[in-house]
Amino acid sequence: MTLTAQGPATKPIRPAGLTSQQAVQNLGRRLLAWYDRNRRDLPWRARPGEHSDPYRVWVSEIMLQQTTVAATIPYYQRFLARFPTVQALSAADLDEALRLWAGLGYYARARNLHACARAVVDRHGGRFPQELEALRALPGIGDYTAAAIAAIAYDACVVPIDGNVERVVARLFAIEEALPRGKPVIRRAAELLAPKARAGDFAQALMDLGATLCTPKSPGCPRCPLRADCAAYRRGDPEAFPVKEAKRQGRLRRGAAFVVLRDDGCVLVRTRPANGLLGGMTEVPTTEWTHSFDERTALDHAPDLPRAAGEGDRLKGGGGGKAICSSLAPSTMRRMVPLPRFTGEERSESGERYSHRDGTLSTPHPDAWRRVPGVVRHVFTHFPLELIVFVARVPALAEAPAGMRWVPCADLDSEALPNLMRKVVAHADIALKGGAARRDAGRTVLKRVPPAPRRAARRST
Repeated sequence: MTLTAQGPATKPIRPAGLTSQQAVQNLGRRLLAWYDRNRRDLPWRARPGEHSDPYRVWVSEIMLQQTTVAATIPYYQRFLARFPTVQALSAADLDEALRLWAGLGYYARARNLHACARAVVDRHGGRFPQELEALRALPGIGDYTAAAIAAIAYDACVVPIDGNVERVVARLFAIEEALPRGKPVIRRAAELLAPKARAGDFAQALMDLGATLCTPKSPGCPRCPLRADCAAYRRGDPEAFPVKEAKRQGRLRRGAAFVVLRDDGCVLVRTRPANGLLGGMTEVPTTEWTHSFDERTALDHAPDLPRAAGEGDRLKGGGGGKAICSSLAPSTMRRMVPLPRFTGEERSESGERYSHRDGTLSTPHPDAWRRVPGVVRHVFTHFPLELIVFVARVPALAEAPAGMRWVPCADLDSEALPNLMRKVVAHADIALKGGAARRDAGRTVLKRVPPAPRRAARRST
């Protein structure tokens, strides 16, 4: 049996040992027998004899994109506890869904998840369709997710190809076409294996095999039920597959983040635009993130420091240096230049006037900001980012600038705060609820909210 994909650059696939349909069926039986003995117990997976819930399959598959199983499980359990049905998710506000997603990354998934739930309720009466085309027409559902729902929830004769399945098939057939150009070849090879019965179990068996035995490094070939038919094993180089083209390194972008602390323990935040990177998430004000960022002009883009609402917001005793938000850790205060003390109306070294009447600067000026040493580093899919962090403080009743709002530092953990912003507030030593800040590798991070591990594959172990 020889499989040839379309296109002049495609090489034929010559399966090792799979020379007849009977051989393919035997492979499927061996894999399913292995799966029945070794299947993973996952919270979204139906137990033997039970029917899979398409809603649970869908939520888990969206969460598992670019994220490991271990990192996904606690998010999935919290999400399902709050939204046990597609109707419950459809009726909720997007902000609530984003808050539960915060920390998992790739936030467009959460927006699409919410939009898809509403589409399922509005177009399909709250039931996921069974047909692949109808599934693909839903927001945020592509070829892989549609195939996963169809196979796992409805036992359709189709093989969903995630990162684990891709690796198993590439090794089984020793596919030498480099990814991503080789994806159509792998898809055609997988179609050869699709069984007519137990399609959902077969799909999950391939996923489990890739996650537990056919791993990227040091695969457990001696225990693999497909070893006798595996072309890569016969060649003696299974780790060489799948073949991948060299990745292009994204250019570094840089910028500044501005943490404004109010004397009553609040921090200034805003909501990012709904579309685009980190859409709809909560952030502290920042500059644009560019390749040509100039630290010397960063404060030109800082938010205007808000004024107090009235006379009752004066700084008692003129203790400006002590009025910084109580959530700011002493270690940060030691690392920062002390703020000026307010006594009536006086001038800073730069000549700007301070007003004792409302406790704010008469005009916004750079001397109010203090740079926290070090940088915050974060890696997005297409580029790495470095942010420097500035901190300033304002009186307790200061009003938020237009488009921004005050959030108690103790409540930041309930905001839709992406991992990047968690790093920023941690760098400023604002401890999120339930997670004190600590030092690690020269920067401040949070114990409680580590970034969810990610891989380049669409779905990983």
